[in-house]
Amino acid sequence: MTMTFRTTALVAATLLTAACGGPSADLYPVAAPQVTDTIRISYSTVEVRDVSLPAYAAADEIAIEDEDGKLVTDANVRWADSPERAVALEIARNLARLSGARVASEPWPFEEFPDARLEVRFESLVAGADGNFRGSGQYFVGVPDGRRERSGIFELAVPYDPEGGIPALASARGKLVLDLSRIIAREGLR
Repeated sequence: MTMTFRTTALVAATLLTAACGGPSADLYPVAAPQVTDTIRISYSTVEVRDVSLPAYAAADEIAIEDEDGKLVTDANVRWADSPERAVALEIARNLARLSGARVASEPWPFEEFPDARLEVRFESLVAGADGNFRGSGQYFVGVPDGRRERSGIFELAVPYDPEGGIPALASARGKLVLDLSRIIAREGLR
């Protein structure tokens, strides 16, 4: 009987703790920057097949570089969406708006296969202590019909105001992904 009482008390305490909750995390979305330009590409359908980020950038916690180059996170300050999923969706949205093509992230939702498949591999994606949100890496465009496949290296920086806090760096990340989308459209999907 004592074991049953202890088990019941433990379950009740756990449920009470869960119901009260601990400190909730602040969630920060990345707003879509306005796309005003148009870039003609050579494909009518494009799949954003994969976006890979370094471990610190793929984590939900927002990493910020300090003056010593150390990446600092706070468990209560998080991205509103999984970063790899969010960046893939951002690239797909940006490419669709820039080109007018039918673009979707993996898994490809249409019956007919895409004309081109895009993979993006980030080496870095971080808010720097210097007030620049930086991203570098490579992109790869695969095509199944024998046309020329392409790849490219990118290294981008978008300034942000560190005094603006997390909303400022989230806006900078959105602009960096749009800049990358422009490069991919101009150089990788032409």
